[in-house]
Order: sequence, then C-alpha cells, then structure tokens
Amino acid sequence: MTIGTGDVAPDFVLPGIEGVGTPAQVARDYSLSEFRGRPVVLIFYPGDNTPVCTVQLNAYTHDIDAFDAVGAQVLAISPQSVESHAHFSCEQGSFAFPMLADAGQEVGEAYGILGPLGFYRRSAFVVDASGTVAYVHRSVGSMSFRPTAELVAAVEAAAS
Repeated sequence: MTIGTGDVAPDFVLPGIEGVGTPAQVARDYSLSEFRGRPVVLIFYPGDNTPVCTVQLNAYTHDIDAFDAVGAQVLAISPQSVESHAHFSCEQGSFAFPMLADAGQEVGEAYGILGPLGFYRRSAFVVDASGTVAYVHRSVGSMSFRPTAELVAAVEAAAS
C-alpha cells in the first residue's frame, strides 16, 4: 500500500541530530508522534554531501522562519548514518531542523519513497496536527525539490 493524502502517517522512531556545530548538538531518537499537535514537514532526501541535497537543505534552513510562522516542524530524513549527518551539517554551518538516519530504509519503505533500485527518491510529506497525511510529493527524478512556498501553503491548507 502506498501512503497518500488522507492516510494516517506511519509513526517511526529514528536516531538523529540537531544543532550540529553548536554547543547544543544533541544526538537522540526522534519519533513522528512526539510532534503530534503540530504540523510536520517530512523531507526525504537521497544523500548527504550531494549537490542537489545540499542546495535543498540549505534553502529550507534559509527559509525556516516561513515554516516556523505556520507552526511546522521540519524533519529531514535520509539513509545515511547520524555521523554522516553530523559531518554534512557541520560542513554547511548547521541546518535548522533535525536530521534523521533511516539506515535500514524502513521508514522510506513505509512512506513509499524508495525507487526501483532501492534508493531514496526526493520526496516531501506534510502531516497535519492530528497525524494525517495532508500533502504528498514523490519525485520521479531527483534533480528538483519542492519550494518552501509550496510546502508552507500545504501546511496552511491542512490547518484550515
């Protein structure tokens, strides 16, 4: 079954980091359910230190105020390790949201974002405050990502 709009978002627990490159750097487990009561933007990206992913995560970091203005929590998820995320984030001067490690790709599989060869497809989901999927975008090609304005509009539409 492929997860779509109106479905209950599959919960997960993944190791992750936030605040890399600062004294606040913390590695811990994150779950989708811990953010219940507020919208969550799930960003699935193929890989750390790759050109498009670097541009994408820096763009969302630059635009974090737009996500904050609609009360949305951004979570970036890829199959690399927490250590890889820490190195990537540090090289970029830190990202403004947690980076989660789906090393076994179970979450990617649950959300239907794995490509034919088992690689992550660049994808975005908006999960509303009650845990229902309100927006889905799965890329066929991995060279483009959803603009912040589109994701923020999806969060706003989910709240109305």
